[in-house]
Amino acid sequence: MPSHAHPSPDHHPSPDAAQDAGPLRRERAHLAASRAALRAMREDAESLNIADVTANWVNAEVLQGEIDARIKALADLSGTPLFFGRLDYLHAPGVELAEGAAGEHFYVGRRHVHDADGDPMVIDWRAPVSQPFYRASKKDPMDLRLRRRFGYTGGELTAYEDEHLTDPAEAETTSALLQAEIERPRVGPMRDIVATIQPEQDEIVRAGIGGTVCVQGAPGTGKTAVGLHRVAYLLYAHRERLARSGTLVIGPNRSFLQYIEQVLPALGELEVKQATIDDLVDHVEVRGTDDAAAATVKGDARMAEVLRRAVRSHIAPPQEPCVVVRGSRRWRVPAYELEEIVQELRDRDIRYGAAREALPQRIAHAVLVRMEQAGEAPDDRVQDAVARNAAVKAAVKAIWPPVDPAKLVLRLLGDADFLAAHADGILTDEEQKAILWTKPPRGVKSAKWSSADAVLVDEATDLVTRTHSLGHVVLDEAQDLSPMQYRAVGRRCTTGSATILGDIAQGTTPWATDTWQQALAHLGKPGAAVEELTQGFRVPREVIAYASRLLPAIAPDLKEATSIRESAGDFAIRTVQPTELDATVLAACHDALAKEGSIGLIAADARIPLLRTALEEAGISALPPGAETSADARLTLVPATLAKGLEYDYVVVDEPAAIVDGEPDQRTGLRRLYVCLTRPVSGLTIVHATDLPEQLGNV
Repeated sequence: MPSHAHPSPDHHPSPDAAQDAGPLRRERAHLAASRAALRAMREDAESLNIADVTANWVNAEVLQGEIDARIKALADLSGTPLFFGRLDYLHAPGVELAEGAAGEHFYVGRRHVHDADGDPMVIDWRAPVSQPFYRASKKDPMDLRLRRRFGYTGGELTAYEDEHLTDPAEAETTSALLQAEIERPRVGPMRDIVATIQPEQDEIVRAGIGGTVCVQGAPGTGKTAVGLHRVAYLLYAHRERLARSGTLVIGPNRSFLQYIEQVLPALGELEVKQATIDDLVDHVEVRGTDDAAAATVKGDARMAEVLRRAVRSHIAPPQEPCVVVRGSRRWRVPAYELEEIVQELRDRDIRYGAAREALPQRIAHAVLVRMEQAGEAPDDRVQDAVARNAAVKAAVKAIWPPVDPAKLVLRLLGDADFLAAHADGILTDEEQKAILWTKPPRGVKSAKWSSADAVLVDEATDLVTRTHSLGHVVLDEAQDLSPMQYRAVGRRCTTGSATILGDIAQGTTPWATDTWQQALAHLGKPGAAVEELTQGFRVPREVIAYASRLLPAIAPDLKEATSIRESAGDFAIRTVQPTELDATVLAACHDALAKEGSIGLIAADARIPLLRTALEEAGISALPPGAETSADARLTLVPATLAKGLEYDYVVVDEPAAIVDGEPDQRTGLRRLYVCLTRPVSGLTIVHATDLPEQLGNV
């Protein structure tokens, strides 16, 4: 590929190293100058004096907050390259940069840096002028003469690599620096992939904000990273719009969010909120759990109609007229007219709370019509006063009483007759019995709410009062959500867009979705485009090929992922006697700790306490999932149910059969095992005493 691949000085120099020392020295000088310019930008922000700018303390607080955020965003992160590429254009790259001229070059990095005159020294990777760094090729050079990649060691620029896109004599091959970056050991939390984004990933990252995108991605294809970089891109391209409406990243659990939390700050985005589904629906305290049957019914989309019926059941037909006394006059609105008003509001099918707020104004309007017919000339102030009249308030309370969503769900799950009345024709008798509490609690606070119950309360809350919609939502590991959970997420982006990330083959809940079309329909985004990523960057070739033996049993319609990594990866299966299992697992951990990088010991949840004790007795420190590794603690003990979304350089999988048996059915168990087998970046060791699942066969 490149005509000049310049290795780190630590390696043997290439024959043309002497002639290339000049360019490398100049690139290092530009890096030093860029870092100095970034420091100057930060110092300028720190020196801003707003004492004479703001009119009051509120404005001062807001402005100071914005300045503080900018100062924080201008930090020069140690060990993080300020730029990772250079683009040499044949012609002016476009009108976006007036200084663009033939032969001009631009450095591509994580953030924009300019000098004292305002001229760019580093261009943000999200800017239009940077796009060819990710998409240009020999077939479509996108007006590039040269693309240069940089290699770093400990934050120091140590190598560069050139690709002459318009030179017919130069063959198009894989970038050595790109391959080295992909192969680099993973230590600590997830890092950004801004230097290695591939064309198919870049198309998703830069997709417009107007539409929702669903990404089906096999393990190691970078779908999570793509979703996070898409947020960063949208914030760059639509900052004012998203600053008003907000953005949110939703992950499957707190460990996962800890693992990804440094990606966006590294890209300069500090204000994006992160949450789990449970965080979104925290109307009640979750202290209980459901069995699989109950959770499946509660998560079924049919529950939305049951709840709608239950909420609307509180509306009572007017039985008496409403008589409003004002001064010496009495104004009477008959029951039949009240019923017409109520029916009109019902037919509009607006939210229960909005209709209840509109009802007193409708009754007041009926009174004003009578006043006008009697020769009076009431205005809006009179209508508001009538709407607040005690008689009108009493009529509204009787006809359209307030509804507490939590109390409603409490009654629905605790009162068999109430549930039967509103689930008639929707849920079977067996399904109703499955979700009824055996011992109804006394009140909302004493109830042992489950996660599925909290989602029902959220649905009921939205039936009463509209949920605030954000500008963009990223939903990761989406395949595991129930239809009701999809609805909960969809409510957060009804007027915005979403990026949905997941892998059907990794669905490990009893209600896991079978198709993305079904999931998108529940989300309220049925027309969203579905993109499939099958080119793997993380999982070694031998490992992904072995794990893919499970696909015909767990997701027969999906394509098998392929790995672009040159390294086949360390892969071993150790078959032992039951009495040797624990000792062999510890030995495999010791072997992994002798290598560079992070280690994940993944086991069935039931085996975790025993393995934790064994590790402690062996003097091996074991971190919980999501915790940051260090030189003294590089091994994480991971329950199989928390492995999804995480990655480690070396993975030891303990007793695969126990992982499969820990799930309610074999397909879910095999999917859970598929997740566990695809967590490694460099090597996988499987230790088993019980026979492996037949789908894996012989190696």
